[in-house]
This record gives sequence, structure tokens and C-alpha cells, in this order.
Amino acid sequence: MALTRTKKTEIIEKLMKILATAQSVVFVNFHGLKVSDTARLRRELRKENVGYTVAKKTLLRRAINDLPEFEGEVAIAYSADQLAGPRKMSEFVKEFKDRLKILGGIFQGKLIDAVAMREIGSIPEIKTLRGMLVNIINSPIQGLVIALKEYGRAKS
Repeated sequence: MALTRTKKTEIIEKLMKILATAQSVVFVNFHGLKVSDTARLRRELRKENVGYTVAKKTLLRRAINDLPEFEGEVAIAYSADQLAGPRKMSEFVKEFKDRLKILGGIFQGKLIDAVAMREIGSIPEIKTLRGMLVNIINSPIQGLVIALKEYGRAKS
């Protein structure tokens, strides 16, 4: 069914509003994804305050200048949090392997390719990063304590 000109204009305006407010946008190809999987994907993304919209490539191209050519169906995942969208989509790409692919995205206002977007998606949450930092800081201290303990045993 063909879209009317007014409906297309509404979709383009919606896409432009999304792009203006989102900190990160992930372009994904969802070819072969089952309806039940898509519904679960949307539910999980909603929990993380990540939006998910399917758009025609021609309308997406009108909303975004310099958009590269994408193969297949394209959807966008967008969020106000810079890492939430890429992280969640990376998790789903691992789960749905051949049926969901990251095509690229927009991060900090710049178009980036699929490889860079997957790398951004692999950045752990802030809680995990803090735990890693504490472990790095604690490691030398722990080593010193073990060495002093062994030295004390050797003296006894």
C-alpha cells in the first residue's frame, strides 16, 4: 500500500525530531526477524528507554543527509543515553545472529560505520566500568598485602 504525501511528510518530520533529540542512533537490518522476536526486542528496548522505528530507506534518506546505501530493510534504534541503544542492539545482534545486523549509526552527531557502532556497543555499563577501576586500584594494594603476609610467615 502506497503512503500518501502527508503521511510521508509526517514520517520524515518524526525521523528528523528523533535525530535532533537522540544522542545515539543505530541503523539495523532486521530481515528474517520473526514478529514475536521483534515484539520482544521492542519490549526490551523500551525498558532501557530506547526507541525503535522502522522506516523506508527513501524517507530516512530525506531526513538524514549523506546516508549511506543500506541493503534490505532498515530500522533505527535511538536513545537519549549515548550507549544504551548501541549496547542493547549489540546484545540482540549476538542473540539473533543472521537475522539482525548493525549497519552503522550516528554517534555524537557523526555518521559512523557498522564496525565502530559495534565497538561502541561493546562498552560495558558505568557500574561495570567502576568495578573494573576499583579492581585495578585494589590490585597493587592486594599484592603488597600478600607479599607482607608471606614475608611475615618466612620470618616466623
